[in-house]
Amino acid sequence: MVSLDDALIIRLEKAGERFELFADPNKVYDYKKGKELSLNDVLAAFEVFKDGRKGETQSDDALKKAFGTIDFDSVAKEILNRGEISLTTEQKRKFLEEKRNRIITHISRNYINPQNGAPHPPKRVELAMDEAKITIDPNKSAEGQIEDIIKKLRIIIPLRYEVIKVAIKVPPEYAGKCYGALKEYSIKREEWLSDGSLVVMLEISPGLESVLYDKINGITHGNVQTKRVER
Repeated sequence: MVSLDDALIIRLEKAGERFELFADPNKVYDYKKGKELSLNDVLAAFEVFKDGRKGETQSDDALKKAFGTIDFDSVAKEILNRGEISLTTEQKRKFLEEKRNRIITHISRNYINPQNGAPHPPKRVELAMDEAKITIDPNKSAEGQIEDIIKKLRIIIPLRYEVIKVAIKVPPEYAGKCYGALKEYSIKREEWLSDGSLVVMLEISPGLESVLYDKINGITHGNVQTKRVER
């Protein structure tokens, strides 16, 4: 659970009263978009506040009047769904910086320079975003802004979305442990051989290729076969 210092406030004005919740900044936007998350995942405190910054909680009478119930789950869900996200200046700065970094990482890992077939380094993407004067929308998820940002970046740098296929064969003594790590990626085909070896075909972005190789080489101490099948 996120700490109150790092949490965002979700605020709803209703029946002449203010109702606030502390929520995880990395999950509340997903929740508001309809992703199935529990209140345990989203909330940083299980209290409804009148003024969260002062620690002043709302009364049962105010909850009953506004929501027709004092059941916390029912009240919290309505505040999360209908409330507005309130950020302090420092929270907004930090939140936008983190979101910007996620966008840069995503582009660097999933888009290549079609002129040389290599991913753009994160610093190059960052500089291109500065040159294109791209601003990050605090009210949209990082993923929800990628498409518009890519359109603006293509004026500055060549970009093409790319995935590659990698075939991997893991010897029996490392197959079980390695399979757990490989499940983090998009497995297109898998086969367990009669000797216990594991063969998988993965589809990944070029920017994750070296990360993948480092991970499985670490598990198998280099005793693994890999081959890029197609680009």
